[in-house]
This record gives sequence, structure tokens and C-alpha cells, in this order.
Amino acid sequence: MTKATAAEGDQRRYGPNWIVSRRGSLKLFDDHVECGDWRISYSEITNAVLCSFRSFFLRIPGYILTVETHERTYHFGLNGWGRFWKGDLPFPAQREKGKLGFTWFSIAVRLILVGYIAYIAWRWFAS
Repeated sequence: MTKATAAEGDQRRYGPNWIVSRRGSLKLFDDHVECGDWRISYSEITNAVLCSFRSFFLRIPGYILTVETHERTYHFGLNGWGRFWKGDLPFPAQREKGKLGFTWFSIAVRLILVGYIAYIAWRWFAS
């Protein structure tokens, strides 16, 4: 299972692109990758990076696979519990270790959520 987005630039951060990303299965075949209606032939891949990370709060392992072609850049958020992504991939990919950054949007959403929870707790204890 994956969350996937086709966006330019570094997507190794919490942000709005991941909120509206497509959800589905990432399928690897002998000659191509599929995710929904996206079909990426291995021969079209100009660069691929598999970045491993641990989430900020719960330290859950995960990966972001970035696949570049001449037309688009795809980013796939992947579960880190399985062993598949630690092995050889059917296409060349650089491996990196990193961490997920935060956008101003993701920080604002978290602050609003914490404020709302604090307000609900205050109302509950005040009554």
C-alpha cells in the first residue's frame, strides 16, 4: 500500500501534497511500476531514490521512493515494516537515510489540533 503524489521538488516533509495524495497499491513488475492508472516503465526512469526514515513522533519506519522521468516526478510513501524495500529493486535506485521535515502548513495544522484538544479538555474539566 502507498500514498503517492506527482509533484516537483523535495516531498520528504509533512505537507498538503500528502494529504491529497492518491492511495493505492504500488505494484512492481519485470518491466514497469504501476500505481492506479500510473504506469512507469523502468526504461523511462531517469533517477530513483529510496529514502528511509522514522516518523517524528512515534518513530515508525517508512520510505519515500522518488521516481523521476522526463515528464514527471513521482513520490511514493511506503510502509517500513516489510523487508521488501531492504532488498534489491528491479530498477537502479540510490538509497539514502533521512528524516521528514515540516512545512508551515503542517505545523499550523498541528498547532490548531493541539489547541482544539486543549480547549475540549478545558471544557471537560471546567464542567
